[in-house]
Amino acid sequence: MPPEDRERSPYTGWTRDHWTAAADGLLAATAPYATPGRALYHLPGERHSWSGVRSDGLEGYARTFLLAAFRVAGEGGDDPSHLLERYAQGLAAGTANPGGDGPEDWPVIADRGQPLVEAASIALCLRLTRPWLWDRLDDAVRERATAWLAKAVTAQAWPCNWELFPVTVGGFLGERAAVEKGLEGIERWYRGGGWYTDGDLPAYDYYNGWAMHLYPVLEAWLSADPALLDRYGERLRLHLADYARLFGADGAPMHQGRSLTYRMATTAPLWLGALTGHTPLTPGTTRRIASGALRYFLTRGAAGADGLLSLGWHGPYEGVLQGYSGPASPYWASKGFLGLLLPPGHEVWTAVEEPAPAERADAVTPVRAPGWLIQSTAADGLVRLHNHGSEDARYDPYYTRLAYSTATGPAPDGSPPDNHFGLPDTPRTELEPLGTGDGWAASRSRAGDAHVVSVVLARGAAEVRIHLVTGARPGTAVRHTGWAAGEGLRSELLPLHGLAAAPALPPVRTAFTGRAVAPALAGETTDRAGGDLFVCLARLTAADGPALDALATVAVDGRQVTVTWPDGTVQRARVSPGEVIVESPPPGAR
Repeated sequence: MPPEDRERSPYTGWTRDHWTAAADGLLAATAPYATPGRALYHLPGERHSWSGVRSDGLEGYARTFLLAAFRVAGEGGDDPSHLLERYAQGLAAGTANPGGDGPEDWPVIADRGQPLVEAASIALCLRLTRPWLWDRLDDAVRERATAWLAKAVTAQAWPCNWELFPVTVGGFLGERAAVEKGLEGIERWYRGGGWYTDGDLPAYDYYNGWAMHLYPVLEAWLSADPALLDRYGERLRLHLADYARLFGADGAPMHQGRSLTYRMATTAPLWLGALTGHTPLTPGTTRRIASGALRYFLTRGAAGADGLLSLGWHGPYEGVLQGYSGPASPYWASKGFLGLLLPPGHEVWTAVEEPAPAERADAVTPVRAPGWLIQSTAADGLVRLHNHGSEDARYDPYYTRLAYSTATGPAPDGSPPDNHFGLPDTPRTELEPLGTGDGWAASRSRAGDAHVVSVVLARGAAEVRIHLVTGARPGTAVRHTGWAAGEGLRSELLPLHGLAAAPALPPVRTAFTGRAVAPALAGETTDRAGGDLFVCLARLTAADGPALDALATVAVDGRQVTVTWPDGTVQRARVSPGEVIVESPPPGAR
């Protein structure tokens, strides 16, 4: 890596030169794994995706091509390493006999097949590098490549972010009907405030940024369509106001949702805002967050001694993988290098870095659409996400926990869950948001035959967690667990009402540590009319501070919980099976 520049980049030390060096290193490491014709990249590893080895090889070509395209297009076509020659050769070889069983043959694009995903990356790359690659190809190669890509325009997509892959291919091929159809298809998932669900389920995750915003905004920008860019650009601007708060001071993105092995792809929407001018962030803040994330991963072993990105988070870690994860899957991290499209003289590269939101001051920010509450503390730079609206049981535990953070991972599937309230061994299902507001979020869910209304009130590093259980038989055991934290962090729970201390959960391996421990509390239901209320105080911190019981004074009166914070601010939550009302009465009010 080049020397650090602490004048221009006082927070990370990294500049555009570090991004280009990282890109060049990643591309050089993958080159030896290309087939002789460079059509497929068979990266090492025993694990393959459910789509098979050939599809995984195409994934290696397409996703590293993304990185090469950003690198060359950002330099105005200057390509001293002859990257585009490599990918032009692969394009010619891969499209010579699609569907064949030869060593270079690409799989055909079919309904709901993985090649549809990779076709979008290839089309985007060809569009970005058109003057230096596509326009110089032999006519026969262009015809074959067009024929292969054309199947993506009509292929049936899974009803989720996949709807945007025909959009991206259609944009390159000039098939406007495919573009309009795909953009219309995602409208039913827009929930306002810059947030989409990824399909019909209430699943909110990084696919908002690296898919649902990325493809429509790039399509509008590349097509020079001002009306389209105004529409999707404004949504991006709204999204980034929340999104920028999901990164810790150490550069870590929030550890929540699926496909986390894409790592620094989390920075793609930040760069997209700077590229198109649709961002609430200053150039110095954009680069600080993005460079912080790149540095975070590369200094923690994301790329191994061989220079290849592993399947994992820091290093290899099975817990963040899905069935579609293959050896080349991590190279969707290439999306995080979108900023290289911005030339060296762009203000996002020349401005002095400014602090990220998590570094400026303590903050508790409600995010209405996903039912989230984002809690950050400047003393330790940690960010916590309280989840009262995102659910996808297919990928539990990365969607259904009460909370996530930038420094802790959920306990892996099959282990007793951290950050969970319920009857032992019962998942949190049928999640229904009940609202978010100033310092609070609430939801209703099912736990076995019972129903649980959950509320969190947050301030500083403290969390008051409230749960009302109805429908459970008297004497039913309940358990509340806290953050699964490793060395250097404190994870604490203090019982306040209906709960008592219980043995901590057994140590587990998470994406952050080989030994994470979560505290636990226990209680049981009664025959009390209207349900049973359980209340505790929780904290996750990496900073010194007062004892947990000094962070809030909590009074319980029936189903009303009144919290007085150290500065005298009062929050009052009234909890019922059907709704939650949170108020901040003026001083002296009853």
